Amino acid sequence: MESCKFCVASIFFLIISHFVVISQSIDSILTTLEGPFEPKTRRFDRSLRQGSDDLPMDHPRLKKNVTSMFPEQIALAISSSTSMWVSWVTGDAQIGLNVTPIDPSMVANEVWYGKESGKYSIKKKGVSMVYSQLYPFEGLWNYTSGIIHHVRIDGLEPGTKYYYKCGDSTFPAMSEEKVFETLPSPGPNRYPRRIAVIGDLGLTYNSTTTIDHLIGNDPSMILMVGDLTYANQYLTTGGKGASCYSCSFPDAPIRETYQPRWDGWGRFMEPLTSSVPMMVIEGNHEIEPQAAGITFESYLTRFSVPSKESGSNSNFYYSFDAGGVHFIMLGAYVDYNSTGAQYAWLKEDLRNIDRSVTPWLVAAWHPPWYNSYSSHYQEFECMRQQMETLLYQYGVDIVFSGHVHAYERMNRVYNYTLDPCGPVYITIGDGGNIEKVDVDHADDPGKCPSAGDNVPEFGGLCHLNFSSGPAKGNFCWDRQPEWSAYRESSFGHGILEVVNSTYALWTWHRNQDIYKENNHGDQIYIVRQPQLCSIASKDSNVSPSSTSMDAAAGFRLPLSGGCLSYFLFLFFISLHWL
Repeated sequence: MESCKFCVASIFFLIISHFVVISQSIDSILTTLEGPFEPKTRRFDRSLRQGSDDLPMDHPRLKKNVTSMFPEQIALAISSSTSMWVSWVTGDAQIGLNVTPIDPSMVANEVWYGKESGKYSIKKKGVSMVYSQLYPFEGLWNYTSGIIHHVRIDGLEPGTKYYYKCGDSTFPAMSEEKVFETLPSPGPNRYPRRIAVIGDLGLTYNSTTTIDHLIGNDPSMILMVGDLTYANQYLTTGGKGASCYSCSFPDAPIRETYQPRWDGWGRFMEPLTSSVPMMVIEGNHEIEPQAAGITFESYLTRFSVPSKESGSNSNFYYSFDAGGVHFIMLGAYVDYNSTGAQYAWLKEDLRNIDRSVTPWLVAAWHPPWYNSYSSHYQEFECMRQQMETLLYQYGVDIVFSGHVHAYERMNRVYNYTLDPCGPVYITIGDGGNIEKVDVDHADDPGKCPSAGDNVPEFGGLCHLNFSSGPAKGNFCWDRQPEWSAYRESSFGHGILEVVNSTYALWTWHRNQDIYKENNHGDQIYIVRQPQLCSIASKDSNVSPSSTSMDAAAGFRLPLSGGCLSYFLFLFFISLHWL
């Protein structure tokens, strides 16, 4: 009996010691509970270059280094908590005035996988396809892709390491062995280790720094918020890419694109995406118009996303779970109006979320709704007016966007008003692309765009003047808006680490800090307050699962120094374990 008491006391001491360390760590980092914060701006460091050129196609990270029908551009994507998409390319793409698509059935697709290196107990097959980028203008080069394969492997156990090969065993042409680890199954106490967030990446020398730094942070999944390759900064004949397309190519008959950049990007990303699932959403640089009004062909063909798995009929919007986080990926360049299919799907998806299982709700799309930079200022105000209320009613916690080539984190906001129950909006379109860093703010003297500027590539214009506060009657604020907490012009990437059902650590890493230890550009604990911001308090008819969310909220005590009730809660849990 005495030894049992000693065991309980020892476990209790260890638990308290562990969480005191966590509490001290939390106490040393700001939390959203301390907000809203006074707006802060860190100006662009003029000792840095504002941008860099693209890597050439013969760069070692972009050139093809396999022969014949061997797989390349291998990438993973989440299908469900027990299944994964494996995608790759075989064969050679063609580019020129006359191209003929190759037969996708000329090579098979197989994925062999298992829990032990060199031992593959399961084999799966999938689908193969090619796509073309064709132009109805004299002198423009056409393109047809290699064979793109997508195989869904299932029967996976959450939180488990798997070894796999892909390709065609009859040639034989199988890849080298790759390895990945599945994410945890949905649950309020299970979360991915690190979620990397990047946007507007491109293929510049800055992009290489971003990806090298990201790899060093060892993510367990990647959220890519649009604008991947910037292949449309080129003419169809290739040559040199431009930081400003319309400036360099004013006589182009259509927004041309050099499709081999997509193949280079797939090779550039493979060391990361062949072992870490990457979830993508389309940006404006993926539109890529061609003959017959076709758009987004490369995006739609090259990437597998869990659209069908999430009840969506479109790869432009979908959702998925990663442990206790429910992610919603929305399309800004397809119909987002409240009368459309995307809105109807979104409403149904939100209605079906059980916040007692996935407490965190994270949304992502390409163009930001809240943005104080001159670039893209109020560009997608129409989308915000259509969708914001729905997301607010269902308690979205965090929203990630790109498009603006800089970093900005907002105070919790709803309808341009500070609101403790509004999401934390984060703009992270700073991956390193050829269009360079955005440095001008809409509140800088002479930098406020006119109401006719920043016309979206999809949807209408809904620009508005502010109706209240310091900017009342004006299109732009004359200072950094109160809803903008921190902004900085720099390339970088972000890491989201969910601690528990109420705390998540957000860290933004600047590229120029890559060689400095324990350095970062911005860091904060984002804290959920389900008791304060329950769905039921906003709209009692919104969600049939709001009661279960509130009931579970009582067990989500936020960590803080000296929280005796939390330690007692842990103590009783330890007794239960014994």
